[in-house]
Amino acid sequence: MSDSKPALIQSLPVYRSALFNVVNGANLGDSISFAVELDLDDTYELRSGATPVRLSLETSGDSSFVVAEDTRAGQPGQRIFLDSCLTFMSSRGATQELLVMVEVDERDDVADVYALPLAPLEPKTEYTLVGIDTENARTKFAQVACVSFSRGTRITMASGAQTPIEDLHIGDRVLTRDDGPQTVRWIGASTVRAIGSFAPICIRAGALNNSNDLHVSPDHRLFIYQRSDALGAGRHELLVRARHLVNGTTIIQQDGGFMDYFQILFDEHQIIYAEGIAAETLFVDTRNRAALPDDIDAALARALPGHAPRAHLDFEVSEKLLSHPDAAMLLKRASTL
Repeated sequence: MSDSKPALIQSLPVYRSALFNVVNGANLGDSISFAVELDLDDTYELRSGATPVRLSLETSGDSSFVVAEDTRAGQPGQRIFLDSCLTFMSSRGATQELLVMVEVDERDDVADVYALPLAPLEPKTEYTLVGIDTENARTKFAQVACVSFSRGTRITMASGAQTPIEDLHIGDRVLTRDDGPQTVRWIGASTVRAIGSFAPICIRAGALNNSNDLHVSPDHRLFIYQRSDALGAGRHELLVRARHLVNGTTIIQQDGGFMDYFQILFDEHQIIYAEGIAAETLFVDTRNRAALPDDIDAALARALPGHAPRAHLDFEVSEKLLSHPDAAMLLKRASTL
């Protein structure tokens, strides 16, 4: 994969289908599979010792996705389709949703099937299949793919005022790094379980020169200008995914409860200021378009042509380059010295 499309890559924690099997029911012994092969009331268990693997995707020209080069599951270049969203009831009485993703080869034969749980699965716990939805899997996936800010995040307005994101309105003018004041076209909101790989990243006050804690979705990219090239990236301007900065102290992945997430859409993909940190806004592509209302989706085709890769998207750095024990501290110092 070339470096020209960094904006379109997303990494997902998936289980190979063979690790999630029917232990009681009509399909006893079978692995999780396509919707047409499943039966309601079958009970599944995750194998003891099973761990998720990273499936990295990039967007394709049609409605599918393609396995990216930097992946631990699947064959790079092969297509991935969203088959269904399944609902399970655990033996403890809690509901759990899971997306079924199908990888196909160049002959359109099934190469593999993956389970993407939207909250952690526990080994030795029984999960009974109570719902099979083949209509809304893409919308569920789109909500996962949206970059989001938490409730309470203060956004810098065109006037310089600091406004909680939940108080923004369509038509408000927000300060952007590249294009000055810009008009908000759409604000999305969702509530997710703040658990496991989907739990928000908390950037504690001061970690990146921010005055208050900032909570963002794990794949949210932050813009950092280095006065000195502390990471050896070969450039001063960087985009860094929040999850790559987790150090267990000043930047953590915060599990527990539920999180209210908000997304902001402009005519173009923008860098704005959230709690003083430069961070990206929603970039619309085939991963997350289904999360938009129909009228906004239609407007994208007519009047919002700016959602194509912009120059600043080439600034994203890889996780490998951020493998220093405290990359966040290096970046903080490099941005102020």
